Amino acid sequence: MRMTLLRLSRAAAAGLVAAAALTAAAHSAEAAEAADTLGSAAAAQGRYFGTAVAAGHLGEADYAATLDREFNSATPENEMKWDATEPSRGTFTFSAADRVVDHARAQGMDVRGHTLVWHSQLPSWVGALGAADLRGAMNDHINQVMGRYKGQIHSWDVVNEAFQDGDSGARRSSPFQDKLGDGYIEEAFRTARAADPAAKLCYNDYNTDGVNAKSTAVYAMVKDFKARGVPIDCVGFQGHFNSNSPVPADLRANLQRFADLGVDVQITELDIEGSGTAQADAYARVVDACLAVDRCTGITVWGVTDKYSWRSGGTPLLFDGNYDAKPAYDAVLAALGGDGGGGEPGEGTATCTATYTRTADWNSGYNGQITVTAGSEPISSWAATVTFAAPQQVQATWNATPSWSGNVMTARPSWNGTLAAGASTSFGFTVSKNGSDAAPVVGGCTAS
Repeated sequence: MRMTLLRLSRAAAAGLVAAAALTAAAHSAEAAEAADTLGSAAAAQGRYFGTAVAAGHLGEADYAATLDREFNSATPENEMKWDATEPSRGTFTFSAADRVVDHARAQGMDVRGHTLVWHSQLPSWVGALGAADLRGAMNDHINQVMGRYKGQIHSWDVVNEAFQDGDSGARRSSPFQDKLGDGYIEEAFRTARAADPAAKLCYNDYNTDGVNAKSTAVYAMVKDFKARGVPIDCVGFQGHFNSNSPVPADLRANLQRFADLGVDVQITELDIEGSGTAQADAYARVVDACLAVDRCTGITVWGVTDKYSWRSGGTPLLFDGNYDAKPAYDAVLAALGGDGGGGEPGEGTATCTATYTRTADWNSGYNGQITVTAGSEPISSWAATVTFAAPQQVQATWNATPSWSGNVMTARPSWNGTLAAGASTSFGFTVSKNGSDAAPVVGGCTAS
């Protein structure tokens, strides 16, 4: 509620530096017309809905079609991990990661980078290094990989799975922990901030979805980082659930306590083993928990189809092996407020329109204004989507609270949500052109 202009500028710049091609405008328009896919329904909520993507499956027509239709965020499944990008010291290979990133950006998707520093999928040479060499190799790896994709990645999982399971709350043994000590995580985040100042920097882990010893240890680290100015922007909760490890009842409360520290929270690797109604209900609970936390910016499921899941025997995803949507898909779409979601009685009768005017113009930038007008009935709130042309950057906004999906801004009222029938209000923004004079595209307006 006390978001400052500086924070708005940072959020806007981060969203736009990671902006995708202008095809995102088509996605925004689709979301405004009918939220009938996971990505469009999530965008209407000011969030993303993404999936893990394997480069090797992009040549499969049904895989690519389902990915492109349903999702507005992509995470390379294995292609950015250390063994894939730097199999021998100083020799970097990016072809597979490039394929995922290029495909996603061509579709107007955000990209999450996964992952920079992790104890697993490490080439053997990393563990053989002494402390000084390991520190240099870690920082060089972060700089090289982030530098390759600078300006193209929305969020990076900078450090992954650094805490032990169980009740100890201790750090996990790894070459980094054992040779560099607790400080390696802070060092990795500081190096990452310098490598790409606009990218969101996340810590990511599993079995931290509810309030427990492991999540509390992560919480304490994030709280300490925020207090000392260590650059951390987000925390990822993997969300690998089954009958023995169900969706925790306190998922929402856990997400909220992290958000209250001043970081975004993301569901980063969601898959839920099972089928039918039970699986559908579990997925809906996760979506509901995210939507209830303002700083839960999005959800990523860990794969497109059951047949390629790392837990394929548990059929944990939203599409079966034939790419048919499962009951869990319908439950997620409904929870996001998409078609088939029902909604509250009377919902959908309130309407609004949004129109754009350029109010000032100079060589390097411009001011724009969006006028929101209520329809034939009074409204109590509104949301308008605006797509900006890359590489433009929004420097400031006023009279609205923005959230971002790539270069698409969803603006909601900061104080001016209630309008009588036919009445209008406006919000505005200052944009740096960065060589592009294109006008932003207003995707639409929704009201309640």
